[in-house]
Amino acid sequence: MSRGGYYKWLRSPKRNKDEKDSALIKIIFEKGRQKLGWRSIQMRLINDYKVKMNHKKIVRIMRENSLLTKIRRKNPYGMIMKTDQEHRTAANILNRDFNQITPGKVFCTDITYLYYGMSQKAYLSAVKDIASHEIVGWKLSNNLSLKFVLDSVSQLKTKDNKAIIHSDQGVHYTHPTYIAKLKELDIRQSMSRRGNCIDNAPMESFFGHPKDDVDYREAKTFEELNAIIDRYLKYYNNERYQWDLKKMTPAQYRNHLLQPS
Repeated sequence: MSRGGYYKWLRSPKRNKDEKDSALIKIIFEKGRQKLGWRSIQMRLINDYKVKMNHKKIVRIMRENSLLTKIRRKNPYGMIMKTDQEHRTAANILNRDFNQITPGKVFCTDITYLYYGMSQKAYLSAVKDIASHEIVGWKLSNNLSLKFVLDSVSQLKTKDNKAIIHSDQGVHYTHPTYIAKLKELDIRQSMSRRGNCIDNAPMESFFGHPKDDVDYREAKTFEELNAIIDRYLKYYNNERYQWDLKKMTPAQYRNHLLQPS
């Protein structure tokens, strides 16, 4: 490039606009702990800054500024447990029918672990509404007792007596007390095929987000961890925009689905 061409480029309005757009994208990227892709950045530009920007421009700016998204690693651990004779499995009623449009009717649930403090381990039981993607029930525990799973399910508010909750075949979900609790709540039980995590893909997908988005390992006590997860789940339901939900948050999308057609 010639000297004159360089100074002309410096004075160009396009360059100045690009600098402002780049600065804004960098701010959003850093706030997202360097884990946001172009879709997430575009949703935040629209919803939080009222800025419309073409995805190709976002990709270009990210590439030019070396804003490389940290990719979540697949969790290599499963929670498949053997059950004894008093435990009962259920049929796979859901059968991967994840395209639900009625909130409060189809749920899925699972358990994951979270390390905190001095390599201490906590367990998170969560229930997700498949239609809205909201986390509608959750409980943190420092042990794998049945109670925290029952507590998370007890928070459910169903639309009708045809509601379904889907899980894997873990020992908690085949326990007679858990089965009795679902009958009390008038919820039908559905289970994944043994060793097939794809059958419960919505929960597999969700559990990756708090592990990516939250510095939960910085918690020194169980109480601190509980507060961190509580804040995150409120953020997830009410502030975290999702591309597949028409760029809405789960709470916004639930209200959208409930609007009369």
